[in-house]
Amino acid sequence: MSEIATSTLRQRRRSIDAHSPPWVTDCDPAYRLHRRHSFSSARFSRDSADLDRTMAITSDTDAYLAHANKPSASASSPSSSPDPLRPYLQNQPKSLSGIAIRSFYLGIALAASTTATFTLLLYASSPLWRVPFFIATLSLFHFLEFWTTAAYNTPAAEISSFLLTANWPAYAIAHGFATLECLLTNLIWPGSAWAPAVLRPVLIPAGLALVAVGQAVRSVAMIHAGRSFNHTVQYRRKSSHVLVTDGIYSVLRHPSYFGFFWWALGTQLVMGNVLSFMGYAGVLWKFFSTRIEHEEEYLVAFFGAEYVDYRARVGTKIPFVW
Repeated sequence: MSEIATSTLRQRRRSIDAHSPPWVTDCDPAYRLHRRHSFSSARFSRDSADLDRTMAITSDTDAYLAHANKPSASASSPSSSPDPLRPYLQNQPKSLSGIAIRSFYLGIALAASTTATFTLLLYASSPLWRVPFFIATLSLFHFLEFWTTAAYNTPAAEISSFLLTANWPAYAIAHGFATLECLLTNLIWPGSAWAPAVLRPVLIPAGLALVAVGQAVRSVAMIHAGRSFNHTVQYRRKSSHVLVTDGIYSVLRHPSYFGFFWWALGTQLVMGNVLSFMGYAGVLWKFFSTRIEHEEEYLVAFFGAEYVDYRARVGTKIPFVW
């Protein structure tokens, strides 16, 4: 019986070992526990490593998205200093493209009107030469306004220095009316004259002289004053402002106003405009007398007794503007 029992136990043990996992086949309980613990630890280590990699990827993704959604420094905060090129860009006060196109058109207008003036004078003997002459004087005047400013008061040079839209629309209406008056007068009543016969031969030369002198005086005044000249009344004294009393300013007070006043009246004498001559004289006298009075209040505040003495010595040479 003992041998049979022993044989039966051995067969049962072999059957258990054949159907059990590897770590159970070992008869040592401690070793079986060690193998089981080692396997569990390895599996836990692999799971932990996979979790760490997943967390690292997620962390990197979150960091990337946060960086992508974060507004840039240039967009979220204003620039520490303004762009120095901005004033010279299109649609800005000192736009280089705006200055170029105005100079281009003024040059074309000057060339075309000068050619038309001499063509009508030399080959057609038509009094209508006065119209292109007027356009030529206007084109030259506005170009020189900008050029003298750009050359001798560079920081103040901008599109408005052309004075093309100054006192708009009154300025345009006045020149448009003068042109229309000249056209209608010479087309409807050719050869008519409003001045006495004794004055007729000198009216056109006198008008041409006033145009030339007025333009020259105004341009020289702007050049001589340099950075102290400005197209608008200055309400605060700048470091560049000095009281200019020498040169042409020793002969004329406000020579730029003197120049424009007589230049404008000269154009109407040349054109033979009666209504426009009287209208120009009245409007310009009122404008300059009021402006000079207003401007000199600030000049006295800026320069005190020095300007008061200068005003007493030098006149404007504009009628009834002392």
